[in-house]
Amino acid sequence: MVRVVKKPDERRADIIAAAGQLFLSKGYDSATMKDVMDHLHIAKGTIYHYFKSKEELLEAVITSVAEAELLRRKALVDSIDGSALERLEQLIAAGADRSREDDHEALLEDLHKPANAGMHIRLLAKVVTMQAPIYAALFEQGCEEGIFTVARPLECAEFLLSGIQFLTDMGIYGWTPEQLERRWQAFPQLIESQLKAPQGSFSFLLKYR
Repeated sequence: MVRVVKKPDERRADIIAAAGQLFLSKGYDSATMKDVMDHLHIAKGTIYHYFKSKEELLEAVITSVAEAELLRRKALVDSIDGSALERLEQLIAAGADRSREDDHEALLEDLHKPANAGMHIRLLAKVVTMQAPIYAALFEQGCEEGIFTVARPLECAEFLLSGIQFLTDMGIYGWTPEQLERRWQAFPQLIESQLKAPQGSFSFLLKYR
């Protein structure tokens, strides 16, 4: 049998992928570095060469998932022509699309399990931090077009994304359908207030709740 020697980047990616699967299936607290080693049939020295601790490996898993979603969003925004509002709507519609069935969508769904609550919250925070510049650029475009007025677009994007991501996440809050709907109904007006956008310009949000 010919032994395949993997490049360092490939080995690191394999470890991250395996850890992601095990953290989800067993829960982060229950999964161990040895579980990852056994899954990949690698030695202790190999895994600790890349990651000094399980915490460091968790951070790599979260970053990997967030980066994959960031690249998808960037590619989408770059492919869209139109006004800031038109591009924002298409970006938000893509984020609300539940029809995709890929590994990252499955991972995001599994993060709602109670055993993965810590990973879930950290991933949401990472996603907000990484994606905020995309929205900030669209806010700046809106300012140039004269439909928004916002002095600090990046911080505004972080504030709005954090509020929407966390307040509508049923893995964090146990809202009743009525409580969740009340919050969704408020978001368009709150966003318009923050961006000083024309009244009703963000009413499209209610289509994607």
